[in-house]
Amino acid sequence: MQGRLLVRLPAPAGRADPARDRAGRTVSVVRDGPFLPWPADLVELYPRNDEPTLRVNFIASVDGAATVDGLSGGLHGPGDKEIFDALRMVCDALIVASGTVKAENYDALRLTPQARAWRAAHDLPEFPLMVIVSRSLDLHLDQLIFSDAPIPPIVVTTRSAPAEKLAGHADVIAVGDDQVDLAAAVAALHERGATQLLSEGGPHLFGALAAADLATELCLSVSPLLVGGGPGRITAGPSGPPREMTLRHVLAREDMLFLRYARKTPGQGS
Repeated sequence: MQGRLLVRLPAPAGRADPARDRAGRTVSVVRDGPFLPWPADLVELYPRNDEPTLRVNFIASVDGAATVDGLSGGLHGPGDKEIFDALRMVCDALIVASGTVKAENYDALRLTPQARAWRAAHDLPEFPLMVIVSRSLDLHLDQLIFSDAPIPPIVVTTRSAPAEKLAGHADVIAVGDDQVDLAAAVAALHERGATQLLSEGGPHLFGALAAADLATELCLSVSPLLVGGGPGRITAGPSGPPREMTLRHVLAREDMLFLRYARKTPGQGS
């Protein structure tokens, strides 16, 4: 049976008393092992939201590395694929930068029969949209993400890009003159009925989404590895103003941690 643990978090400095008590708020914690079981239905923890959502899914080491030897695969551990699959199952569109598509050798976006049945039961299309962000259109059109796609992927690019090279391989959303206008791209996806968006990176795309104030959730898997110097963070690009997030839950399996943060709305308490 699933249970809950109460965790005391540090209060903001203005709320700390002279004894420095950490009188904070409570956070749901679900743990696999002798305390609490892994939840039977991950959708309860990673639901579709009533409002438009742009959820970002990333993995990092405990010292902040986004990759091992240039790829995220070296960080994977127990439980992360189940969450990865659940997030894909509930989304309307999966957004990935072209560099990540090539580096991670993305396959076609095909779901399991069970996931497709869940989507059918919830009046969703059989497959989410596959959305690739590429300014240069330097794409490998023989890659499975194109050649084996159950539905044609969408490529988001600029109005100055040679979109004709994608004819017969992908639909095109052209937004922005020389740089991809991500806000316009999100609006175009909303117009197609895709309001539950999921981004799997890479770091430059996440950084651009954050800079444009478009990311509303972060699902962060924390791998129990010390990687050391070299690899970058899960975001890259120009810095911007910090944006407050609120912790929705902590889920653990063995030594892996899974955190879900959501954008803090105006007036929302700590």
